[in-house]
Amino acid sequence: MFSALFKTMRPRQWTKNIFVFAALVFDKQLFAADSFLRTLAGFALFCLISSSVYLFNDLADVEADRQHPEKKHRPIASGKLPVSAAWIAGVLLVVVTFTLAWFLSPGFEFVVVLYFFINMAYSKWLKHIPILDVLIIAAGFVLRVHAGVTLIDVERFSPWLYVVMTLLSLFLGFGKRRAELALLAHGAGSHRKVLDGYTLPLLDQYIMIVSGTTIVAYSLYTFSAPNVPDNHSMMLTIPFVVYAIFRYLYLIEVKHAGGAPEEILLSDRPFQIAMILWGAAVLAIFYFS
Repeated sequence: MFSALFKTMRPRQWTKNIFVFAALVFDKQLFAADSFLRTLAGFALFCLISSSVYLFNDLADVEADRQHPEKKHRPIASGKLPVSAAWIAGVLLVVVTFTLAWFLSPGFEFVVVLYFFINMAYSKWLKHIPILDVLIIAAGFVLRVHAGVTLIDVERFSPWLYVVMTLLSLFLGFGKRRAELALLAHGAGSHRKVLDGYTLPLLDQYIMIVSGTTIVAYSLYTFSAPNVPDNHSMMLTIPFVVYAIFRYLYLIEVKHAGGAPEEILLSDRPFQIAMILWGAAVLAIFYFS
């Protein structure tokens, strides 16, 4: 049962919470011990609260998941994790996270609470509303970034990163919906109601818009943010971002992947190499140039 519980907590999804470190890295405080430890603690708490969201979401979707070709194998839907145990674990995670978040930072506590209740509203109502469902997913990523800002004394964190994060998460969200729609075909609406509000051509247009504007927004950040080097060396990181976005488009259009973006991050080697090179370039430019 504990193995089933851990699987339902979606540890592979914790990769999304790495955006909590954005403020630390881009405000040039990565090697400040106190700031790093506070951000690391915030990352851990965001993993716990996001796991509670997944538990409650699976509880709310248990009947629909049992009709899904892949989700029917989830622990709650398959019966490996009892509903009562999932409820208890979800409540405990919320209580522990809310309590520890307050001691870490009142501002961080506010972000965590807001994130939780937005996702509860998403699980109950908002995920059934086309476009708004993806906007809520994007809001979750932006809140992760802002959570990192509340944990440290930020000096020159650029608001451009909020714009980039919003557009990037919309790109991933619409890509996820496209992959789901392509997988489930004509029966998509019976598995996820919101898919009745989308078509593949429509999602392709959304993806084209947000992918292009993501590249533009990131490019603007690299030479207009207040804390980037004056020699515009951050522009050297643009090709890595362009390649990563194009690679993701290739995977969802040609390989029919993208239903779980974190799986791409953890399994696609070219995408991983692009991200590693981008991260190395950012660190070299911000900290060693």
